[in-house]
Amino acid sequence: MIESGGPGYGDPGYSGGTSGPGYGWYPPPPPPPRRSSGNFWTHLGVAVLAAAVGVGATLALDQPTTTSQAAASSSPTVPSAPSEVPATGPATVPSTVPSTAPSSSASAGATGIQAVINRVEPGMVIINSTIQYQSEAGAGTGMVINSDGLVLTNNHVIEDSTKLTATVVATGKTYPATVLGYDTTGDVALIRLQGASGLTTVPLGNSSTVKTGNPVVALGNAEGQGTILPAAGTITGVNQTITASDQGGTITSETLHGMLETNAGIVSGDSGGPLSNAAGQVIGMDTAGQSVSFGQQSSPTGFAIPINTALAVASQIAAGHASATISIGYPPFIGIYAAAGTSPNPQVQAQQQEESAGNPFGGYGGFGGYEPSCYTSNADLQIPSQIAPVSSGTLVDGVICGSPAAAAGMTGGAVITAVNGKTVGTPNQLQSILATYRPGDTVTITWANLNGQTTTSTLHLVAGPPL
Repeated sequence: MIESGGPGYGDPGYSGGTSGPGYGWYPPPPPPPRRSSGNFWTHLGVAVLAAAVGVGATLALDQPTTTSQAAASSSPTVPSAPSEVPATGPATVPSTVPSTAPSSSASAGATGIQAVINRVEPGMVIINSTIQYQSEAGAGTGMVINSDGLVLTNNHVIEDSTKLTATVVATGKTYPATVLGYDTTGDVALIRLQGASGLTTVPLGNSSTVKTGNPVVALGNAEGQGTILPAAGTITGVNQTITASDQGGTITSETLHGMLETNAGIVSGDSGGPLSNAAGQVIGMDTAGQSVSFGQQSSPTGFAIPINTALAVASQIAAGHASATISIGYPPFIGIYAAAGTSPNPQVQAQQQEESAGNPFGGYGGFGGYEPSCYTSNADLQIPSQIAPVSSGTLVDGVICGSPAAAAGMTGGAVITAVNGKTVGTPNQLQSILATYRPGDTVTITWANLNGQTTTSTLHLVAGPPL
């Protein structure tokens, strides 16, 4: 499948990060006070875009550990009550409904807020991601739902990642993490912390009992600073439908249904974190937010996925049940940066990219006309100066070094015209065809080079970053 060549879903900005592949983290400033910003619905992950320019979309190469594929492919039964399973066994998630539900009259004053923090924070993790092929790093939040390392978070926190780590707030220990699966339309993901055991889980509530006016506390990795900060408020709406995108709305948006609305001041970095009731039970997962300002006053608005909904998706992922919206494990990739145009004509795709990018470097041809044979990230990726002389197919902006596409001899400017004999036109068509395969499959790719010569190559699909 094809993923964005720019910031990932829910990545409105990040105050610490990398300046390109191989560079270390800049020391972050002290944790800021809670605040809200912007006047549009946005996801609440954070990332830094280190690339000078990113054109088109990405079919990226990755080599995650294979243990996650095995864990995700098992089919355990989901228990009727919270339980745990060994890290080496099948993934299991707890049920959504505890034996008791909180009273709507519960107080979330200063003392109550601290009580909620004390109960919920030990089950939280801070998630950091490397997005190598887009020259980014990201941060978000997650909730431990199984003592042996199952963590619930948003899809937009883990999408496009080539490396994931999670730091358990209670212990400060950092684990490598693998993706068990994700729901791109519901913005839910389930990851596993490798080698984890004995973790504290978040206390789960029942989101079906939530009513307008209920006090809540949102917790999360606010602004990606590596510190959990609280935001108190009330439920201002239930069963809401919103369209959320990155800050600025420049990246693909999604429509989310059945959301809980709150005036708690949730901010970037809170994605995947808990929205808790006054009894310290998690009733939602922080996902998107908006703040509308009127002079010196601000009215924060945040949205959370009901925990019942999120856990239902997690149960399907744990059981290995893929669907039209749920993906299990990692997707297949061939290792190219692909065009993002909507036309089947590769020349038009290039024109659409140039117009979309605002022609910041004067058109085609990279920097000073130099176009490398392959790329390790999109930091210097440009629209190819030469394009294969064919009238239909997906334009390749560049290939990733060491990828199946690079091994086949494909370069920027090539045009993919067929996969296993199926005609390819637009980039979306290429995405749809490749989505029917899995890592490890072998496919034949027909493509035209800069001289117009057509080649059919056999490519072994590898595991790529989650979408």
